[in-house]
Amino acid sequence: MDLKEIMQENNFAVVGNTINEEKYAFKIKQGLIDHGYHVYGVGKELDSLNDIEDEIDVIDLCINPVKGLHLIKECKKPFKCIVIQPGGESNDLIDYLKQENLPYIEGCVLVGLSLYAKN
Repeated sequence: MDLKEIMQENNFAVVGNTINEEKYAFKIKQGLIDHGYHVYGVGKELDSLNDIEDEIDVIDLCINPVKGLHLIKECKKPFKCIVIQPGGESNDLIDYLKQENLPYIEGCVLVGLSLYAKN
């Protein structure tokens, strides 16, 4: 998937500090909500991706890569793609995603919203 395709999905899990207005995870979550996406915050609101009751289309990692890797490793829910935000990447994370053949891109959902938002 590319960023344009990702922005056509509906259910997003934003992983990071989604309750502090100064954090990018909060800005991403709020931007998605403002454009009509269904969004869950994981990290400060929910403890795990597995706590999300709905299906997950996109996991947006806007968190320290060590914590992001831990949350991805414990995730039992299916999803379509992971977006790794700038600063959320690490060799360990990328290696794990490749090893497990998990779909991902390195990109920015805020850019996706400005270019490809559905609403």
